[in-house]
Amino acid sequence: MTDLPTTNIVMLTLAKPEGQLEVYFERRPMPEPKPHEVLVKVLTTPINPSDLGLLFGGADMSTARAGTRDGLPMITADIPPAGMRAMGGRIGDALAIGNEGCGIVVQAGDSPEAQALVGKTVALLGGEMYAEYRCLPVQMTMPLPDGTDPVDGASCFVNPLTSLAFTETMKAEGHSAIVHTAAASNLGQMLVKICAKDGIPLVNIVRSDAQVEILKGIGAQHIVNSSADDFMDRLIDAITETGATIGFDATGGGKLAGQVLTAMEAAAVRRMTTYSRYGSDTFKQVYIYGALDLSPTIFAARSFGLTWSLSGFLLTPFMQKAGMETVGRMRKRVVDELTTTFKSHYSHEVSLADALNLDTANAYNAKRTGEKYLIRPSAG
Repeated sequence: MTDLPTTNIVMLTLAKPEGQLEVYFERRPMPEPKPHEVLVKVLTTPINPSDLGLLFGGADMSTARAGTRDGLPMITADIPPAGMRAMGGRIGDALAIGNEGCGIVVQAGDSPEAQALVGKTVALLGGEMYAEYRCLPVQMTMPLPDGTDPVDGASCFVNPLTSLAFTETMKAEGHSAIVHTAAASNLGQMLVKICAKDGIPLVNIVRSDAQVEILKGIGAQHIVNSSADDFMDRLIDAITETGATIGFDATGGGKLAGQVLTAMEAAAVRRMTTYSRYGSDTFKQVYIYGALDLSPTIFAARSFGLTWSLSGFLLTPFMQKAGMETVGRMRKRVVDELTTTFKSHYSHEVSLADALNLDTANAYNAKRTGEKYLIRPSAG
């Protein structure tokens, strides 16, 4: 494949020392693949919550304003002091954005592994996907079956592998059922399908009746609405019925993680035959893996005994610990079930330039359930 452009447009985010965030495009020289690398024309790339964390960081988006740089759109926003502290490690560094995507290999290095991918549609992991082209090592790609729609290939890694990592972690740590928050998300719906197929009891926590109906529609068995007056009673009942002792929390802030631990303890106490002032001896684990709520994590009443843990969870360290065999098995399952279990649904599709339209950016940064944006870098 010849006649490639000489430059590549890349989206960057820059936190400046004077307390200002700039998100803009830069024209860079077209990269040349090394022997074990491929050059991919990016066809689709999703906007995930993890992307938004890098994209806008701790900026106050109520101060965002539109502009241009080199004839391309740009967004500028103020960063409050708390945001500057949180972003201290990246001040002055222009960072490329976009965790994953899908595209077609248009050029390859000399190695047989790279050459074998020329012309193939591949899923991509490795950052810097909000660009027209991405050059990266062969091992950071995943070949997809011929005829795969790039829309289906856009989100092959972050949500599918994270949802599978939850069940792998559950098994490895000796648990038998899971609690999941923000459960009507794309990832949450994947987890519902995985658990149904694998026979894993799953308690789904959502925050509206509309989200309850979404999960009922795909066969979820245990759904609890956190906005209901009897939320805790229903949560305790669901955890008692399933025996869930591990939870994965996408909200991060607020009191939900503590409520899950409290409900797990209440369910465990129901099974106790003798009283203990230290609570149950059932180990309860909650992992925070998201930050939909940016407020502090609060334990309003630490009423879950002393046998518990609250930790962070991130996909990359999990994969490093799990090893190549486990990760290879997970990746194969994603490809095999790409249009069923792991199919993502997008409410909006935008071009690379439109992703920095201020109204569009405010819309996807709102992180509304049921609204997921897909960037098509090659669109006009």
